[in-house]
Amino acid sequence: MMNSTRCAACKYLRRRCSPDCIFSPYFPPNNPQRFLEVHRIYGASNVAKMLEKAPVNQRAEAANSIHYEAHCRIKDPVYGCAGIITLLNQQINDAQCELAKIQAEIAALNGHHADILPPYQQITDASSFANYPVEGDGAFPATHDPSFPQFYLNS
Repeated sequence: MMNSTRCAACKYLRRRCSPDCIFSPYFPPNNPQRFLEVHRIYGASNVAKMLEKAPVNQRAEAANSIHYEAHCRIKDPVYGCAGIITLLNQQINDAQCELAKIQAEIAALNGHHADILPPYQQITDASSFANYPVEGDGAFPATHDPSFPQFYLNS
């Protein structure tokens, strides 16, 4: 008779779950989808080898990482985790550009020069903003300082 406390891996593989089963701590019986995703991408034998090679104190993290990578690969078969990393990097870059634009606008509105911005955020010429729309009629305000390009950007 089969033990009812078999881990999700042993249930799926239809085998008896031994007390020293490499899968049981990381693939509980109440979450069979976790093992199914991992098995679909890596195979049970490869996952067992990866977990056995990992130091005991890092196996839980390894199992979580293997599951996350398998889940991402199922959701995005072409890029997997790399697609998510690329997307997050793009969001960081977009946020940094938006911050630089806002800081430049604040500096322009306050009449400060661009040298107060950190070097990676300095705006050196008007061509970098050529494709951003200008507010209002595009005319400079009466306080325009010709020594500093003032840009009025829509957010």
